[in-house]
Formats: sequence, C-alpha cells, structure tokens
Amino acid sequence: MVALDLPDHGDSASVHAANLPEAAAFVGAAGGRAAYVGYSLGGRVALTLALESPDLVDALVLVGAHPGIADPVERAARRAADDALADRLDPARGGIDLETFLAEWLAGPLFAHLSDDQADLAARRVNSPAGLAASLRSLGTGRQEPSLHRLGALAMPVLLVAGALDRRFADLGEQMAAAIGANARLALIEGAGHAAPFERPDAFVELVAGFLAAR
Repeated sequence: MVALDLPDHGDSASVHAANLPEAAAFVGAAGGRAAYVGYSLGGRVALTLALESPDLVDALVLVGAHPGIADPVERAARRAADDALADRLDPARGGIDLETFLAEWLAGPLFAHLSDDQADLAARRVNSPAGLAASLRSLGTGRQEPSLHRLGALAMPVLLVAGALDRRFADLGEQMAAAIGANARLALIEGAGHAAPFERPDAFVELVAGFLAAR
C-alpha cells in the first residue's frame, strides 16, 4: 500500500495542480496501475483518474466523494465560497493561521462531533495555509466538472463508502452506484459520519480489505 500526498498538501506542498484532471494525472503517474482508495478530496481525484485514465485503475474505493455539482448556480455559489475561504487563508492577503483555520473547519457540521484523534489533527497540521488556499482555488468542489452522467463508463469494480450518519453522502453514494451499474456497490458504515475512516477505522479497513481481496 502506498499513501500519496495530494498536490499542495504535506510532502507534495511544492507540487501544484491547476485542476482535478491534472491532480489525477500526477496521482496516476506516481501510483501506476493499481487499486485506488480516496477519501473526500482524495476520492474526487481518484474518481477523476478512473474517468480519465481507466487503464490505470484496477479497482476503485470512493469514501465520501462528490461526483460534482450538477446545478450551475449551486456550483458557482460553491466556487465563490471556496475562493472566499482561500482568500481568508492566503498569507499574501494577511490570512488566518493554520490552527485558526483548523479550529473553524473542524467546528463545521461534518466534523464537530469528532474527537482529536478522529479529526487526525497531526496529519492536517503538516499542511500550510498557502497550500490549502491554492488547493481550494484549483481543486475545490466548485471547480469540479459534474460527472454523474459519465459514471456508467466505469468498468472496474467500484466500492462507494459513506458513514450511515452522513445522509448527504449516503444519498450521493446511492445515486453514484445507480449511475455506475452492476459493478458498483454502496456500503454504509454504521455509527459513523463523513469522516468514517477515522471514526470507525477497524470497520473501514475490514470493509476495504474484503472488497480488494474479492477482486
């Protein structure tokens, strides 16, 4: 198993991707042909890789991943929100420090119930405000092209995962599974919200290991 830092994150802070397809190309070049597992932004990048370079993806696990906002007005509003948050973070604009951002981000509805361990603070603290700002401007959900109509082209086995308490992404998972077809299945992790891999890590690992072993 290989864990990759996405562009503008962690040890890939010096790598910038202009958009999701470019980020996916970086990930594909680093990972080669493999089974790809992605959570949240990582899931959106992995989904983009599977759509753009399906020959590299033997199997796909998407956790709390969005297929893109179909409504153009809603997508524009999300893009504006992403840009506003990026401006608040940007050191060139006198932005807020990382700890302030993390406190605000983790106080949101998706994460407010998490313990410090579940919030994976140590991993989040290796990022920088400048990198996160750049990522929001180029890889934010508001800039993602909607892809639900393209999901039927995915021929590899696909496991869609969401926390059972995360109704928004559970519903999105149902839509995505229906759009992909018989080679996809949705699994909900009981007692977990959006951060299911961190809230119930044992259940998550067992689920993904079983899916990959059955390929």
